[in-house]
Amino acid sequence: MRFSLTPKDVSFFDLLAAQARHLVDGADVLEQMIGAEFDERVDLAMQLREIEHNADVSTHAIIKKLNSSFVTPFDRDDIYDLASALDDCMDYMEEAADLIVLYRIDTLPKKIGKQITILRRAAAQTAEAMPRLRSLDGLSEYWVEINRLENQADRAYRALLADLFQSETDAILVMKLKELIEALEHGADAFEKVANIVETIALKES
Repeated sequence: MRFSLTPKDVSFFDLLAAQARHLVDGADVLEQMIGAEFDERVDLAMQLREIEHNADVSTHAIIKKLNSSFVTPFDRDDIYDLASALDDCMDYMEEAADLIVLYRIDTLPKKIGKQITILRRAAAQTAEAMPRLRSLDGLSEYWVEINRLENQADRAYRALLADLFQSETDAILVMKLKELIEALEHGADAFEKVANIVETIALKES
């Protein structure tokens, strides 16, 4: 750990932790959409949109803090990249919820539930990891686990596409489901990007 005689603004840690907690809320709502009726899905999608808005507020607070802080706890660009990557995670989950409602997808393939479960686990791991940026302790376990989850997500994504193309004869529905599956896969990739940035920060500060 590098030492500095210059005081650093540690409120960034609280802001990043708050931003990550929104991801847990968003993933929980997204999971509720799987077995819900259409009207319930509309309400849940609106809830997720509100969570996404709150996450945007957190992101903007971090950017504003960056622009007004002379000294930051670690590299300024890394903080910006981390906040942006966390925002991407939420955006992909909100996109998936929107697609379910806008495309009026009545029955979701069961394996989509596995994709969403992976996102919930990744969100929980990320929310637990953000407060540890203060000390940088125990973070290696976090990025290793996120990498493992992303590998699971890749396998689930490929299996879903294979099932979709082999079993579904409605071409329009195939297109709708493919876009949804890809949004969820992008979400898993976004969580891995967050973990990669955290690893970069830890290596720089060690």
